[in-house]
Amino acid sequence: MANEHGKPVWYELGTSDLQGAQDFYGKILGWQMFDPGMEGFDYRLAQSDGDNVAGMMALGAQEGAPPPNWCTYFAVDDCDKSAADIRAAGGNVLKEPAYVPRTGHFAIVADPQGAVFGILQPEAMDENCETSEGSAFDQQKAAHGNWHELMTTDPEAGFDFYSRLLGWRKSQAMDMGEMGTYQLFSHGGADIGGMMGLGNSPVPAWMPYFGVNGIHPAIARIKDGGGTVHHGPAEVPGGAFIAIAQDPQGAWFALVGPKERAA
Repeated sequence: MANEHGKPVWYELGTSDLQGAQDFYGKILGWQMFDPGMEGFDYRLAQSDGDNVAGMMALGAQEGAPPPNWCTYFAVDDCDKSAADIRAAGGNVLKEPAYVPRTGHFAIVADPQGAVFGILQPEAMDENCETSEGSAFDQQKAAHGNWHELMTTDPEAGFDFYSRLLGWRKSQAMDMGEMGTYQLFSHGGADIGGMMGLGNSPVPAWMPYFGVNGIHPAIARIKDGGGTVHHGPAEVPGGAFIAIAQDPQGAWFALVGPKERAA
């Protein structure tokens, strides 16, 4: 595929219970899970509509011994250069650029305020490759990445950092009263996320939103699966509804879609 610098391209869960997380998200999002057979490394791939949409691995494989978490990856044209640019801008490189066959070069990084994310220089796929990098984010498909929210100590500095690094542009800004401003940002002419103050987040962090066909039934599945719903269902501008939750292991995630299941 052609590289699209700044586009969300992958979602990766680090968890304390790989099988438990696999079962939970399979029920919540209908993902089909499989082991791609990475030698010496237990990594699970999630598929939806034939697209590879997310990966899961044990926490021990992540840098810095974090709590259970979702990490969002954004595409870059040159992983080494982007990692150097992040350092120069006051961010950190937690995992140096490395190569994964048939995937590309990636690194795990943090912005100057400390929010962790991934960068990926995707490898050009040949016609025989089973992977479908780049299809994990699709706002028109349920069970795919749909929205990306940054909670940070300095939203303005955060936007400046990401706009320089990934080419994002400011879109609509929404006044949230005491919670400050919710600044939407766009890539390729489409809104893909928002930035805000810390809110209830203890540290700066990115949170992915996955699309679902029906927030109400999805909330019921979260509760039945042992997860915790902290906010929602709540209507957002445009008529969609959201829910913010933690999985049974503690990783935060969010869902977005119509209030009830649509035909």
